[in-house]
Amino acid sequence: MQLIEPSAGMFEHNIQMTAEKPQKSGETFGGKTLVSRDSRRTVGDISVEDPRMFCRNVDVFYGDKQAIKNVSLEIGYNEVLAMIGPSGCGKSTFIRCLNRMNDTIAGCRVSGEILLDGKNIYAKDVDVVPLRAQVGMVFQKPNPFPKSIYDNVAYGPRIHGLAESKAELDEIVETSLVKAGLWNEVKDIMNQSGTSISGGQQQRLCIARAIAVSPEIILMDEPCSALDPIATSVIEDLMDELRKQYTIVIVTHSMQQAARVSQRTAYFHMGDLIEVGPTPMIFTRPSHQLTQDYITGRFG
Repeated sequence: MQLIEPSAGMFEHNIQMTAEKPQKSGETFGGKTLVSRDSRRTVGDISVEDPRMFCRNVDVFYGDKQAIKNVSLEIGYNEVLAMIGPSGCGKSTFIRCLNRMNDTIAGCRVSGEILLDGKNIYAKDVDVVPLRAQVGMVFQKPNPFPKSIYDNVAYGPRIHGLAESKAELDEIVETSLVKAGLWNEVKDIMNQSGTSISGGQQQRLCIARAIAVSPEIILMDEPCSALDPIATSVIEDLMDELRKQYTIVIVTHSMQQAARVSQRTAYFHMGDLIEVGPTPMIFTRPSHQLTQDYITGRFG
């Protein structure tokens, strides 16, 4: 198994990299004995062969309340990783750790290590502005700027100095809108406000805005929750296309969506990462009772 090589003394203690053997609990599912609900240690393989991001022992506190508890997880190249779990389980908190969006919340503290290209993104010398260009974010509700469609997409490349001429900027804008599957719908109305188009189009505009600064990872926090089924289907098809070039991490309340779009799924429960593995396995042969409870509708 190939991992980012850690520097000497990077980790204070070893992390279990593979699944625990299920503890006999008297309950079975899919012909296998499940790990007890009382166990909060992650089951499944947290590692990937070629990790894009490398998270170890991540804890998150809001004041005195711990929202994320000792989570370790790796995120691979060109995959969609879905994070699922009941409301308040910590999945949105965790995804916001991946580009330091939690820095904007007063009283929030993050400990542990999250590595991107072998660099701890929480190191003191890390500038969050270029980090958030590398690790872009698409939020639950579409949030286009009150600017033209063109200026929404051009905003990032302008502030990051990615274009030396108007022609280069035009090319970035067009390419980003093409990748977001929006170009043919807006190419003749580029001067209209980004808030004047439909909700599904606005969400794709926000995806184009994220793409325009050449990110390596795109984070999506329930990107379809405010959209109708047709717009949701378009976004899901787009994710499958985008993963050929980007790594995507999506938080979703829809298990059907996770099953459709992701290659790996991580199940969170009350701040713990309970189980992670290939999506088909999580939904058909989970190893933990809590995962089984959630996917069969016992709670959540």
